Amino acid sequence: MNLKAYLEEIKNLVDASLDQYLPPAEKFPKSVHQAMRHILFAGGKRVRPILALSAGEMVGGTINSILPCACALEFIHTYSLIHDDLPAMDNDDYRRGILTTHKKFGEAIAILAGDALLTEAFRLLSCEKVTKSFPPKVLIEVINEVALAAGSGGMIGGQVVDMESEGREIDLPLLEYIHTHKTGALILVSVRMGAKLGGGKAEEIEALTKYGESVGLAFQITDDLLNIEGKKEELGKNPGTDAAKSKATYPQLLGLSESKRRAEDLISSAHIALEPFGPKAETLKEIANFIISRRY
Repeated sequence: MNLKAYLEEIKNLVDASLDQYLPPAEKFPKSVHQAMRHILFAGGKRVRPILALSAGEMVGGTINSILPCACALEFIHTYSLIHDDLPAMDNDDYRRGILTTHKKFGEAIAILAGDALLTEAFRLLSCEKVTKSFPPKVLIEVINEVALAAGSGGMIGGQVVDMESEGREIDLPLLEYIHTHKTGALILVSVRMGAKLGGGKAEEIEALTKYGESVGLAFQITDDLLNIEGKKEELGKNPGTDAAKSKATYPQLLGLSESKRRAEDLISSAHIALEPFGPKAETLKEIANFIISRRY
């Protein structure tokens, strides 16, 4: 398959839908609506919605029915980026090659824009178009899983431990906790969302869960590596920030070579998890390959 063309096609579909589901930039109060859109439309990869849509389609679902829920994941991801960049956390000036939200709109509006995106995500997950498309039990399960993945038992928990570990020596299990929660949880729930909303059977959801766990951790290990080896023009921000802040990363703990090997092993595990699906899994296999070969 032509993965580049596929990713571009789905990204364009997601982008158009994100624009449709958000309040217009000129709607009062303009400052917060413009801030909500600032990083969202600055060129993200849309990995999470793409994983949800691809997993759902593979088990027999339709992209159009799952699309609003997939977009909700991108709202949550973007809110986390806006808040991560704040002076109280990573204190970054640039994201995706442009000024971070707090640098352009001020800290207060950036905080509120992130809050609004998180709230909009759950409005979208429970909107009439979605509630008409899926069995109530399945939809409630999905909403519950998304909330768990985004909260203190998932992404927020990982961020907390990440900040508390700066400048400290930590062991591999704690580092894995940070990565599987801060980044992996939302990637895993993206895959499981697609599997459940697509009508996947129990054994299909189990296999896709193993896939999601593997690609989620591989994604963050690759981010760690790119923070060392990536270029500013590709990353859209300065490399080397992890080391400057004494952040806990795989390369810092295990070295570059071992980190790359572990990422490759995780992608191999992701491929193995997809074997029961046969040729239907080609798209998800190629997405897994992209996750560790990307340069941004």
